[in-house]
Amino acid sequence: MEIKIRKGNEKDIKAVFGLIKELADYEKSIHELENSEEEMLADGFGENSIYKFIIAESGNEIIGMALYYIAYSTWKGRCLYLEDLVVSESWRGKGIGQKLFDRIVEITREENTNRLMWQVLDWNEPAINFYKKNGTKFFDNWINCRLTKKQLDEY
Repeated sequence: MEIKIRKGNEKDIKAVFGLIKELADYEKSIHELENSEEEMLADGFGENSIYKFIIAESGNEIIGMALYYIAYSTWKGRCLYLEDLVVSESWRGKGIGQKLFDRIVEITREENTNRLMWQVLDWNEPAINFYKKNGTKFFDNWINCRLTKKQLDEY
C-alpha cells in the first residue's frame, strides 16, 4: 500500500468536502456544517485564496487531508493554523495521519512560521493520544471563543 502525500488542488474539493462531512458526522455535528464545495473552491482557489490543503492518496482514492492557513500572533508573528486533519475511517490506524502531520510540520518550517496551532475536542481520546505521541503541549488556561454567523448577523 503506497500512500502519497501531495498538495491539494481544485479537482480534490469534492473528495475533501466528503472527508469534512465524515468528520462532522464523527463529531456528531453534521447539523452545524454550513460550508459547501462551491465556497471551498472560491476560498481556496479564487482571487483571494485563504487556505491550502494537502491530501493523502492511495492509488486514485483520496483517503485523508489536512487543511491549514497562515495566522498571525501579536506575540509570535507568523503561525500556521491546522484547521483539520482527517483520515477516512476505513484507513485509520495505518499511519496516514502521521504522514499528514509530518508533512504539516515540514510546511510549517517551509513557511517560516513560529508556531503550529490547532484544536482537539476534549472527548476525542484517539486524537489526543495521537497528538501527545507527537509531543504536543496542551493548555488548560485558554478558552475558545467565537461568534456564529447568526450571532454576527444579530450583533
